[in-house]
Amino acid sequence: MAKDTFFQKKVTLNAGGKLIDLSSPKVMGIINLTPDSFFADSRKQDMEAAVLQAGKMLNDGATFLDLGAYSSRPGAADISVQEETDRLLPAVEAIVKRYPDAVLSIDTFRSQVAEAAVKAGAHIINDISGGELDADMFATVARLQVPYILMHMKGSPQTMQQHTDYENIFIEVYDYFANKYHQLKQLGVHDVILDPGFGFAKKAEQSYELMKRLQDFNVLQLPLLVGISRKKMIYGLLGETAAEALNGTTALNTIALMKGADILRVHDVKEAVEAVKIWEACR
Repeated sequence: MAKDTFFQKKVTLNAGGKLIDLSSPKVMGIINLTPDSFFADSRKQDMEAAVLQAGKMLNDGATFLDLGAYSSRPGAADISVQEETDRLLPAVEAIVKRYPDAVLSIDTFRSQVAEAAVKAGAHIINDISGGELDADMFATVARLQVPYILMHMKGSPQTMQQHTDYENIFIEVYDYFANKYHQLKQLGVHDVILDPGFGFAKKAEQSYELMKRLQDFNVLQLPLLVGISRKKMIYGLLGETAAEALNGTTALNTIALMKGADILRVHDVKEAVEAVKIWEACR
C-alpha cells in the first residue's frame, strides 16, 4: 500500500532495463556541470572531478545521479543547446565508462539534449519545465521510452520569480500534474515521477504549503521526488547561507519522507541515505 494513503502507488521504475524498487525511498545525487549553480560545492566542471564525485555519491548510497549542464537558479544566464550539450555529454560518457551500472538522470528541459544524453548512456530525463519550454520533449521521452521526472514551474529560470501568484497553490500544482500525466500516458510514457518544484516560481511560504500537503499528491498514484537540498526556503528561514544549510536540509528531507517522498534529490548523499535508514527503522 502507498504510504499514509489507501491508494496503490506505483513503486517501480524501469531505467535502461534496470528495475528500481521505490517501496524503500531512494537518494539521487546532484552533479552540476555548470560554473554558476547556486551551491558552489556542487559545481564539477572538470570531467575527472565529475567522475570522482559520481564515485563518492555511489559509494555513499546514491541510487541515481542527476547531471545538469544548465543552471536553473533564479536569474541564471541562458546558454545555447550546443553549450549545454558540450558540457554534458563528456561527463555522461566518462561516468558511464567508469561506473557502467550507475543510473543517470539528465536535468534538462531540451529534447535535443535529452536525446543525445540517452544515446550516450543516460536513463532518466528530469525536466524542470514539464514540457513547457520544448514542445518536442514529451514525444521524445515517449520515443526513447525512459522514465520522466515531471516538475512544476511557471515561466523560465530567468523569469520564474515573477510568477508566484496562486489562488490555491496545491490545487494548481495538482491539476498541472494530472493534465500533464494524462498527456504523457496518451503518448505511451510508462514511468512518470512527480516533483512539486520547491522554490521554482514559488515563495518560501508557498513551498512550505506544498510540503505540508505533499502526501495528498499520492492520489495520483505516482512516485514523488523532493528536491529541497540547501535551497533558499531553508537557509532563508534560518538566516544562513546555502553552505550552512545541511542540517536544515536533513530535517526537511525527513519530514518529506514522513509525507510520502520516494526520491530525495540532494547535494549530500551520505546524510540523506542516513535519514532514510533512520526513518525506515521508525516506520
